[in-house]
Amino acid sequence: MTQEELDALMNGDVDLDMGVEEEVAEAPESSEEPIDPKYYSEGDADKYRVSALHSWPPPPPTDDNKMVHQLDDVTKESEEKASEIFDLIEEISNDLGKGEKDVKTLQAIIKSNVDLFTTLSEKFPHIEAFKTQLAENERAKDGLNDVLDILQNGGDTIMNVMDIMQYQDIHRQKIERVINVMRALSTYMNHLFAGKIDDSKRVSSAVHIHGDTSTEDIVNSDDIEALLASFGQK
Repeated sequence: MTQEELDALMNGDVDLDMGVEEEVAEAPESSEEPIDPKYYSEGDADKYRVSALHSWPPPPPTDDNKMVHQLDDVTKESEEKASEIFDLIEEISNDLGKGEKDVKTLQAIIKSNVDLFTTLSEKFPHIEAFKTQLAENERAKDGLNDVLDILQNGGDTIMNVMDIMQYQDIHRQKIERVINVMRALSTYMNHLFAGKIDDSKRVSSAVHIHGDTSTEDIVNSDDIEALLASFGQK
């Protein structure tokens, strides 16, 4: 309601019910695109859905939408999971190291057997059992060499994985830097918009100011009756 319409109402030139009905009927249609309830339901923050196609309204300030809160969770959880991965990698590395030691012990035994059956085969060339055992131990020796190569390659791969996992710590540090910048901006904005008057003591802002085009239909019958009652009390 404009100032001219309010003056006419105070002078008794406008019928109360008719004026309100006309204002409601003549209120301009909003040019804003209607909000799809699929992405947001006002009053039910749990139904909010983030969408790149909808920039309004902003997300409700729930724990799921608080940016710093979410980033803190990411850094905490990623650090915990990285620690668990490192523990598993360390166990695998220890198993591979133990396997290498066991293979080297077996290699020493096989080498001794090869030397023994080589000597026996040379001294007793007519005994086929010595030649057979020599051939079997030679094959076992080659097999142990292959197993040792696999274990050593596995150890090298584990070291490469641990090097790659170091990037996780770098990513955590980057996220923490973003958090610190966001917190610094938040603190700066709070200081920038700080006032000397407590918000609870401030005068309510005017809903409609002369020249506004989007707040014409702002007064209902209850508001007008309360306004008239307040004038009668003065």
